[in-house]
Amino acid sequence: MTPPDIAPALSSLPEARMLEMVFPDHTNHLGTLFGGQALAWMDKAAFIVASRHARRTVVTARSEEVNFRVPVRKGQLAELVARIVQVGHSSMTVEVELTAEDPLTGDRRVCTTGRFVMVALDSNGSPATVPPLPVASE
Repeated sequence: MTPPDIAPALSSLPEARMLEMVFPDHTNHLGTLFGGQALAWMDKAAFIVASRHARRTVVTARSEEVNFRVPVRKGQLAELVARIVQVGHSSMTVEVELTAEDPLTGDRRVCTTGRFVMVALDSNGSPATVPPLPVASE
């Protein structure tokens, strides 16, 4: 995580949001979301925000620090929020948070968090320069 004193304001970070419904084919024998499905959705959200920021083809270079805190249950909504928190020359570090919501009660819980490193590519498949993060306004 970037220390708060040098991090851009949260609202100024490039962000993407996705909603997915957890259907039975997304779950295991316990009726909870497969970990691999959660990772696939998180990677997709990271891809979307990185692609929009770079305006280039991007690929996943690494996933790290994925924490499965509480299970996501069949019938819940999974909201994914992906934010670019750091930009290098061609790479972008994206933090993704998966929140489960009961559509009938509105109860919400952060279930899974993770960090993904995405790399922008040029037309030859080589790493390409990406724009810096926007400067936070005071």
